[in-house]
Amino acid sequence: MTAATGGPVDDEGVAFPEVDGRRSSTATGRAVFADAARAVDAGLADAIAGEPRWRARYGDHARRLLEVRVGDPGGAVAAAAAGLASLHRRMVVAREGAARPLADLADLPAGPVPATAEVRGTGRGAPELALPWKGALLRGDALHRHLDAWVAAGTVEPDAAEAVRTVVADPGWLDLSDQQVLVVGAAAEMGPLPVLADWGAHVLALDLPRPQLWHDVLRHVRAGRGRASIPVARALPPDADGGAIAGAAGADLLTALPELLAWADRTAAAGPLTVGSYAYADGAAFVRVAAAADALTEALAARRAGVATAVLATPTDVYAVDEDAVTAAARRWSGRGVTARGGRALSRGRLFAPTYAGTVAAGGDLRLGVVDCVVPQQGPNYLLAKAVQRWRATVAREGGRVASVHVAPMTRTRSVLRNRVLAAGYAGAGRFGVEIFDPATSRTLMAALLVHDLRNPAAAANPAAPLSHPLRLESAAAVHGGLWRMPYALRSVLPPAVGLGLLTRGR
Repeated sequence: MTAATGGPVDDEGVAFPEVDGRRSSTATGRAVFADAARAVDAGLADAIAGEPRWRARYGDHARRLLEVRVGDPGGAVAAAAAGLASLHRRMVVAREGAARPLADLADLPAGPVPATAEVRGTGRGAPELALPWKGALLRGDALHRHLDAWVAAGTVEPDAAEAVRTVVADPGWLDLSDQQVLVVGAAAEMGPLPVLADWGAHVLALDLPRPQLWHDVLRHVRAGRGRASIPVARALPPDADGGAIAGAAGADLLTALPELLAWADRTAAAGPLTVGSYAYADGAAFVRVAAAADALTEALAARRAGVATAVLATPTDVYAVDEDAVTAAARRWSGRGVTARGGRALSRGRLFAPTYAGTVAAGGDLRLGVVDCVVPQQGPNYLLAKAVQRWRATVAREGGRVASVHVAPMTRTRSVLRNRVLAAGYAGAGRFGVEIFDPATSRTLMAALLVHDLRNPAAAANPAAPLSHPLRLESAAAVHGGLWRMPYALRSVLPPAVGLGLLTRGR
């Protein structure tokens, strides 16, 4: 994914508040999680607020918060709303020496609003769902067989395969000429822009002012059947070439948030609008980006009717999952081999631990499992940024808006492969039943699930569709790559996976 921030100054634009004279992501993240917990469990909130080793123990608290929310369906929504309110109250927009709460975005004056460049695709014919897979394109019967294989292997949840089949069964859904999507992180590797452009959507594209990013975006748009509206620093003639557009395109979401809000509101046509947040940044900058994108989405929703939200959830987080996944993982763990049994004994239970400890009562007869796939190397800022996106989906759906959120698979993106430990873990993951996806496969599959959510009134994303528990929104139609149904908890096999990966990559 691309980052939506590139500025060297971390106290300009959307920024963390000052705590004891400095801008602290640790203090802010801990406080936001504590405020979320306070809506459901005062004791847990106090424990989080007083945690002296937040960077080491954030994952334990995140899991406990989810467990409490599982047992209190109403509280699950209240906690999400409280976390978002805390974030918007604490984060600031700093400009010209003054700082205002992010919650005041709608009242902040905007400077000059960017001009717009319009780019149209040259693609023809009806769009189709053809899934890139190891150099081939899977369509028709081949795609159905592959979905069957994924379900049998536990790579995707059955309802994810069924959602894709539903899209295939009604190819007219893929004609997105009636859809407009604001894509935050237009050049993101996991983002859907290439697929949405191919399927005919009107894309409002936001990303950094870096010409090389925009050359790639323009290439995708021109190859597709849709069109793109792009913010540019200056008005361009209608016949401006790609070089001129790329050189003027883009803006930093963090430092130009009021202006980009005005631009998006002016540029989007009347009618429904989907805002998709796909931008990524390293470390604390990711929280700033997630907060800015969330504020942009909500400010647009306050001004316009029919604003949907779309995000990709990370597989390396904590989720409430169906009891069927718990049963499948337990069955596989009971059939584990001699190596796993020996490794567990020698490590005194640290390695090859079972994925689930059991299930949690979720109201009525419903019981849900809690799967904990947090990877410590990703850090508390990553978890907070992704929590913001999930919380927003929950609150938006509760408020009557379409909210598309799906767990996306581990994918060989550039940002992941830069991390030596994660890259090695990915290389060794296959030995433990985890499938790592290529970016083209992931973004096409997730774009198909977005289409399903926008078109199918029975989709979990639709507020009119019944859900057995609010947290089922986050786990519906998940493409987790096998993490929820493999026999071993992720962190308990991460060391051997990294070791095997280092050996493989070293050959």
